[in-house]
Amino acid sequence: MGSKILGIFWCFCEIAEKVEKVRKKVEKALFSLSRQEQIAIDADGVASALNDADSVVIVPGYGMAVAQAQSAVSELTRKLRAAGKEVRFAIHPVAGRLPGHMNVLLAEAKVPYDIVLEMDEINDDFPNTDVVIIIGSNDIVNPAAQDDPNSPIAGMPVLEVWKAKQVFVSKRGQGTGYSGIENPLFFKENTRMFYGDAKDSVNKLLPLLD
Repeated sequence: MGSKILGIFWCFCEIAEKVEKVRKKVEKALFSLSRQEQIAIDADGVASALNDADSVVIVPGYGMAVAQAQSAVSELTRKLRAAGKEVRFAIHPVAGRLPGHMNVLLAEAKVPYDIVLEMDEINDDFPNTDVVIIIGSNDIVNPAAQDDPNSPIAGMPVLEVWKAKQVFVSKRGQGTGYSGIENPLFFKENTRMFYGDAKDSVNKLLPLLD
């Protein structure tokens, strides 16, 4: 009788141990999921960061072209520079749908040529940048290209925007980019998602700047 009770006791101990392991796995999974959220920000929040910043880098992409936001972006640049801030553009070689696409749009919007820099000219400067604003770019700012050897874009040169102090992503929604893969940048602690049409979003910022 005693041995049977002892056997039942050990059986319950094993079950309890398994339950505890499952509980820990569930907690770990829930914690992971809680971190995998894109955090949104409104125009007031973005404008506040811009007003406090000394250095700003704007990364244009195909979304800017689709929204025809280049004139609004040019006005944003003008206002920021008038406030004494350093504003530059980071251009990825394949941003847009053809080489030089972003350069042409910015030139048409009368953005000064000397503040429009290629990836190799500006990539090292992101750690010293206060604010990065990404306008309609996705794959070209995806850290998975460097961090995930199994990623379809592994090894692709990207703009290392995540090294800046704050990153704001102007984007219509939570969809993926041209490659169809998730972008870990959107879940980083220093990144906030500024959802909406790029032109409308930038225009909302203009009256909020000092």
